[in-house]
Amino acid sequence: MSQTTESLSPDAFSEPRRFPCAQCGASLEYAPGVEVLRCGHCGHENPIVAADTPIIEQDFRETLRELANTAPTREQISIHCDSCGATCNFDAAVHAGECPFCGAPMVAKTEQHRELPPQALLPFSITRDQARSAFRKWLGSLWFAPGKLKNYARNDARLTGMYVPYWTYDADTATGYRGERGDDYQVQQTYQAVEDGKTVTRTRTVTKTRWRSVSGRVSRFFDDVLVLASRSLPRDITERLEPWDLANLTPYQEAYLSGFRSEMYQVDLEPGFERAREIMTITIRQDIKRDIGGDHQRIHAMDTRYSDISFKHILLPIWMSAFRFRDKIYRFVVNGRTGEVQGERPYSPWKIAFAVLLAVLAIGGGIAAWQYYH
Repeated sequence: MSQTTESLSPDAFSEPRRFPCAQCGASLEYAPGVEVLRCGHCGHENPIVAADTPIIEQDFRETLRELANTAPTREQISIHCDSCGATCNFDAAVHAGECPFCGAPMVAKTEQHRELPPQALLPFSITRDQARSAFRKWLGSLWFAPGKLKNYARNDARLTGMYVPYWTYDADTATGYRGERGDDYQVQQTYQAVEDGKTVTRTRTVTKTRWRSVSGRVSRFFDDVLVLASRSLPRDITERLEPWDLANLTPYQEAYLSGFRSEMYQVDLEPGFERAREIMTITIRQDIKRDIGGDHQRIHAMDTRYSDISFKHILLPIWMSAFRFRDKIYRFVVNGRTGEVQGERPYSPWKIAFAVLLAVLAIGGGIAAWQYYH
C-alpha cells in the first residue's frame, strides 16, 4: 500500500469563471473582501455594480408545483464525477480534468439541467494566502498526524476556491404534543448499617420523581434554516464551518465567481426541506420540554404542522483542498468568510504506538518509585 502523499491539483480540474477587463481585455479575478475586479495585467479596477434586485424568499409549495410541470432549464457545460457524485460548472475551453473533491478523472459534456438558479451568495472575504495560513496552522496542530501529511501542509497545500450550494428555509410551525412531567420530591428513608461491629439505624434523604401526564401546543417561526445542497463534502464537516453571516447575503452576480468555481446542487429542493425539518425538530423538542416544565420531561408524541414555507437557493464560499494519502482521499475545508478550518485527517499508527509506549513506561516508572519509597 502506498504511503506517499499526492496532492490533487485543482488546476487540472477546470478553469475558473473569468471576465474581461474593460480597459485591456485581460481576464479578471474577484479579489476577496473588495467590490472590484482587479486586472493583473494593467491594474485597472473594474467595479462590481451593486445589484438592485432584492433577495426574495420563494414560495416552497408553489415552486414544487412549477418544477413538476415546467421546470427551469439551463444549457451549460458541466461535469459529473462518478466517484463522489459532484456536479460542477465547467469552462468551455476545458474538457477533462480531475475532480477537486476526490481526484477522480472527469469529462465535460453539455447537458440540459432542471436547475433553480442561485438567488444570493456570500462573496469570499478570506484570501487564498489567509486560507492557506489557517489551513497549515490547523493541520500542523493535529496530534498523531503522519509526518508526510505535515510536510504536505507546509510545502504542497493547494486550495481551490469553491462556491458551494445551500438551501435556506423559513417556516411557521405549530406542534401539538403529549408527554409526562416529572417533579422531584424528597423523602426520609431509614436503613440499617454496621458501625464498630454493631447494627445501627440511620436516616437518609432520597429523591424521588412524581410523574403526571401532560399535553400542550408550542409554536415557533424558523428563519434561514441552512441545509447543504451538495453531496460532495461530508455534512458533519461543513456544518462545523457554521455559523455563516447570512445577514450579509448579496444578490447573485456572476462577477463574484470570477476566478472561482461553483458546484451545482445535488440535493433537490424537497429532500433539502426534509433535512431542514430534522434541524427544526431539535429546537421544537427543546421548546416542548420548556413548555412541560418540571425537573424531568418525557415526550411521547408530537405532531408538527408547517405553514408559509419559503426558501432561497444560495452559494457560500469555501476554500478546499483534497489529497490522497495511503490510497485514501482526505478533504479539508476553510470557511471563506471567517477562516474556520475543518477536515478529515489520517493518524500515524507509529506515533500512537510510541505515545502508548511512553505512557506505559511513565506508569511503570511511577509504580517502581512508589514501591521503592514505601
